[in-house]
Amino acid sequence: MRFPRFSLVLAAAGLCTSICGQAQTGPANNPLDAVPEDMPFDVAYGPPITLERAQAAIAAAVAEAKKHNWKLNVAVVDSGANLVAFQRMDGAQLASIAIAQHKARAAATFRRETRVWEEGIQLKQNYYTLTLDGVIASRGGIPLVAAGKLIGAIGCSGGTGSQDEVVCKAAAATVK
Repeated sequence: MRFPRFSLVLAAAGLCTSICGQAQTGPANNPLDAVPEDMPFDVAYGPPITLERAQAAIAAAVAEAKKHNWKLNVAVVDSGANLVAFQRMDGAQLASIAIAQHKARAAATFRRETRVWEEGIQLKQNYYTLTLDGVIASRGGIPLVAAGKLIGAIGCSGGTGSQDEVVCKAAAATVK
């Protein structure tokens, strides 16, 4: 009879020690509590991209996509996230029409590549970002910056996120 009681007392003492030890250990530092010195993604809004420049960016994107035989949809929005130009390559997925435009709008309004949202969710588990209106957590949306000011953004969709991103970067490189 004494042995089972002794085991019970020992188990209770171990549980108490375990709980007490956890209470004394402080919580891990939350990286979201860090206060950066500079404002991230602080790119000034500039004048809206012209139709001519938007079409040149799309031409560069389509040329890059054709080199790889990728069929994509490409959208360019201005600094206010309004659609300026769009092109659907022959055979590009229909569902990706809206996605390309969404990526471009998100890149313009949030002044950052949509890759940032993808990494925040996939790698950092920042799921709260999914509650923000207009977020799309997929690569392929890139701000277009000229003379240090955001003049618009480009969004590509129809391939994998990494394929979309490669094409957008080729197009963004033409806007300086």
